[in-house]
Amino acid sequence: MNEKKASDIIVNQQGGVVRNLLNQFKLILRLMGDRRVNFFAKIIPVGTLIYLISPVDAFSLPVIGVVDDAALIWLGSYIFTELCPPEVVTEHMKALAGNMNAQAANSEDVVDGEATEVKE
Repeated sequence: MNEKKASDIIVNQQGGVVRNLLNQFKLILRLMGDRRVNFFAKIIPVGTLIYLISPVDAFSLPVIGVVDDAALIWLGSYIFTELCPPEVVTEHMKALAGNMNAQAANSEDVVDGEATEVKE
């Protein structure tokens, strides 16, 4: 059985929390559409979404109800990506990181230039 190494599947991405959450969501969508991922593993994100939409909640307390929903989203995405084949996850993560680099390279906000020191 293939052992997962953290250095094999983590792609360093620049950005904040929101960008990382969006990339995780994109990764889950890509893995859901990939035929190499087991059908039973794909039930986890669907079940998580159904639980979030359903009116039944594990805890009915105001603060704990929100926290358990956030914890469920994190746990569902973590378990789903861990159950997917590591090479498939790595492939999609590198593709997402490549898309980010391509977007950064095509951005009009980047200005190339050189600095020179002027002595008077």
